[in-house]
Amino acid sequence: MNSISIKDTGDIRIAAQQFIEQIGENKVFAFYGEMGAGKTTIIKAICEELGVEDVINSPTFAIVNEYQSASDKLIYHFDFYRINKVDEVYDFGYEDYFYSGSLCFIEWPEKIDQLLPENCIKVGITVQPDNSRKIVFLHD
Repeated sequence: MNSISIKDTGDIRIAAQQFIEQIGENKVFAFYGEMGAGKTTIIKAICEELGVEDVINSPTFAIVNEYQSASDKLIYHFDFYRINKVDEVYDFGYEDYFYSGSLCFIEWPEKIDQLLPENCIKVGITVQPDNSRKIVFLHD
């Protein structure tokens, strides 16, 4: 998997399309990046490019949002920012989502690293000195 550059907001759709081209058979993606790096923005763009017509926003308080793509496939969008302990994630049955075969996009995965599936793709988003963004597929 290659890196993707986003020079400005006009590049978001192209970046989302490039991301989708690299998804392959992978289903679970963990997005790492500082606050304001653009995790929600790129996930929103990816979902829109997949044909989601629902309002797409970060599930900061709900923890998970469910969307339906144009091909009627489910997409789960997680935000673990407000998780204080891993037990909270056990309580809502994370395994049912992560192992469902549906696309899962996870924000703030560092809060639950030990629960991520082995085949989870880690994605880093960094803000560059010129305020552009770089999306990199990380390897352990």
